[in-house]
Amino acid sequence: MKTKYIDLIDQTYYFPQEEFNLKNNSLQFHGIDLMKLVEEYGTPLKFTYLPQISNNIQKAKRWFANAIEKHNYKGQYHYCYCTKSSHFEHVLTEALQNDIHIETSSAFDIDIVNKLISQGKLSKDNYVICNGFKRDKYIQNIAKLINSSHKKCIPIIDNYEELGLLTEVINGKFNIGIRIASEEEPKFEFYTSRLGIGYKNIVPFYNREIKDNEQISLKMLHFFINTGIRDTAYYWNELLKCLKVYIQLKKVCPSLDSLNIGGGFPIKNSLAFNYDYQYMIDEIINQIKLACEEADVPTPNIFTEFGSFTVGESGGAIYQVLYQKQQNDREKWNMINSSFITTLPDSWAISKRFIQLAVNRWNDEYERVLLGGLTCDSDDYYNSEQHVNAIYLPKFNKSKPLYIGFFNTGAYQETIGGFGGLQHCLIPQPKHILINKDADGNITTKLFAEQQTADDFLKILGYHE
Repeated sequence: MKTKYIDLIDQTYYFPQEEFNLKNNSLQFHGIDLMKLVEEYGTPLKFTYLPQISNNIQKAKRWFANAIEKHNYKGQYHYCYCTKSSHFEHVLTEALQNDIHIETSSAFDIDIVNKLISQGKLSKDNYVICNGFKRDKYIQNIAKLINSSHKKCIPIIDNYEELGLLTEVINGKFNIGIRIASEEEPKFEFYTSRLGIGYKNIVPFYNREIKDNEQISLKMLHFFINTGIRDTAYYWNELLKCLKVYIQLKKVCPSLDSLNIGGGFPIKNSLAFNYDYQYMIDEIINQIKLACEEADVPTPNIFTEFGSFTVGESGGAIYQVLYQKQQNDREKWNMINSSFITTLPDSWAISKRFIQLAVNRWNDEYERVLLGGLTCDSDDYYNSEQHVNAIYLPKFNKSKPLYIGFFNTGAYQETIGGFGGLQHCLIPQPKHILINKDADGNITTKLFAEQQTADDFLKILGYHE
């Protein structure tokens, strides 16, 4: 009878996979010996594998290039990174090595843009797409960037008032985009996105406020679907509605030449994950081309804004199982040496699931467990994998430490959790390391941040003068 953890994984999924394999009874991630990381840095531990950021960018560029060639599409493709997914310098530095562009969401994003420009990592050849609801500081920062001759900075109009606010502080001509307020998926509590301008109002808004304003050139229509780019009737219906607006707008606005399809690609959340990226891109390019040809308008340049897809699969977290509590005849709680609420907040806030695997002891027998965090909050737990509705791990043994990993956690978790700030029940932020490859392909590691100390918390809380 096959009762080992390795047997369970092998008969449940195709294993090994591109990023995961087994060596000496322990898990490897992109060739990284995770137990060596544990031995060197301890746990809890967060890591960022920087090469995966470039890997995913290059994959997407290749998929779009293939589709453009296949369909003889005349527009150009531009890859943008959503900084809100992860603002860290090491993430932006890695991403910008791939000839991409930036999408911002708030005033302080522009300060990051300015810092990248001063470091020579971002130039006036890079588009800066400014999204989000804009008020004083954000408007001022956008204006300073454009007034400094960064003409590829394109503010996306989110509401009617923003246009006037921008024209008051920007010198000379500048380009803009307009965001469509897309209709949300039926399961949402509201019907229309709070962001952007309604489908039916965009052409009248252009005719009323933009058409005869010589200072403004409308270049982009921005389309964003909150649930991301997925092969669903809802997505294709919203895309076709967007294309109708683009065509109507293009017929009265010659300067319009770009369509930002926003939204994000899904990332791997299970070893059973299956998503045909190339098929989706082929269909998107084909649908845009067919709609434009039928209406006899030129095909637009395509912009995408990928955040989680860019950085999500670069991140991971490793914990140690400290203790097992048998709470009743069925429930065994494996307590980790950290907190899910503080280190993987999406698992608590939106019930998001990540890839979860044992790091060591793959040849041991397995058992079904629940995973609990260290806070006193009853919601600080993790109870199922994406496609199994349960968690199975090697059996707990006090004399044989068990380490577990969560993977593809690189997007949003640090910013939502409040990196370097207060944490629930004062559970410290884990140590964070950066993993890279040198010119010879050898794995290198670098400590980015130590685990928070009691003194860090006391200073924030005002207990130090």
